[in-house]
Amino acid sequence: MTNQNVVVPDTIGIAIPAVTNPAPLFPYPPPKAASSGFSVRRKFLPHLELGSNASRLNVWVDSMKASSPTHATASAALAASHSDTGPTWMMRQPSALSMFGEITRASKGKQIVMFLDYDGTLSPIVDDPDRAFMSDAMRDAVRDVARYFPTAIVSGRCLDKVYNFVKLAELCYAGSHGMDIKVPANRPSFMKANAKAVLCQPASKYLPMIGKVYKILLETTKSTPGAKVENNKFCLSVHFRCVNEKRWSALAEQVKLVLEEYPKLKLTIGRKVLEIRPTIKWDKGKALEFLLESLGFANCKDVFPIYIGDDRTDEDAFKVLRDRGQGFGILVSKIPKETNASYSLQEPSEVMDFLQRLVEWKRFSLESCPNV
Repeated sequence: MTNQNVVVPDTIGIAIPAVTNPAPLFPYPPPKAASSGFSVRRKFLPHLELGSNASRLNVWVDSMKASSPTHATASAALAASHSDTGPTWMMRQPSALSMFGEITRASKGKQIVMFLDYDGTLSPIVDDPDRAFMSDAMRDAVRDVARYFPTAIVSGRCLDKVYNFVKLAELCYAGSHGMDIKVPANRPSFMKANAKAVLCQPASKYLPMIGKVYKILLETTKSTPGAKVENNKFCLSVHFRCVNEKRWSALAEQVKLVLEEYPKLKLTIGRKVLEIRPTIKWDKGKALEFLLESLGFANCKDVFPIYIGDDRTDEDAFKVLRDRGQGFGILVSKIPKETNASYSLQEPSEVMDFLQRLVEWKRFSLESCPNV
């Protein structure tokens, strides 16, 4: 992989126990057909094209609605996913809790590496993005996981913001959808000997442009009550969770008009948020690959990455794992979705349960076989 704007200090001498007779790579299920027993949202929207015609704006608004279902729509979709007719979502992406034994058996003989999204995964989705606090119990669960497995937070938030939420110095952090990566120098003894402390910022040349667009959007969206523009350093987030749905079209038009002047920026849609990012080929999937390489696992067959996330942007990471045939993705959602993840969890409380069970399993394994 070509690393852009990467600072690499001296290699850190860290040992990892030898692994013998590794289990086969995780057997991913075959790709799923588009047809299923219920109606789902369009799979993964690419970045939305800019243009002046009204039909293109309507695509934006439709995408905003699709990414932000109403309570009634979500309830109907959830009910459909549990219907007795046809393949269901829970059959294709079963609960990671109910399938925990299968997951741990697939990871036997390999080093698990944990990747965790933040909003909607470690913390609940809230109206005010500045108050998306994780609980102390969740922080303890993440801290315990990091004692046994290399652990990274991969978030759309800027690196400083997500670090201030998590407050665990021993973790790796990838902010701004992976465009701002920091791997700490001091890590536990289970890491690979060729692991490196690095700082990667592949979109650094876009900072002046992003700062300028941030100021323009702040002024432009003032007329839309409830709209909030968040500067995540290498990307911008226009939150519309608190905007009346009747004004979504006007907000989309405001954002579109601004971005028409900046062709080097693209727009994607998440959970009630418009995400504005540079057009470089970098996303959470690229960040996952970069982190695995930085941690010394680039070409290893004995590594088992687990990525847990809830948003469309996490699909890039899920796809990387599926294409690699190693590890798996876990989608956090109560609503049926087309996804590259292999398992699902419904909400952050279930994520915490999964992390706690993973720690208990590892502790038991070490007590049973202390030399493994």
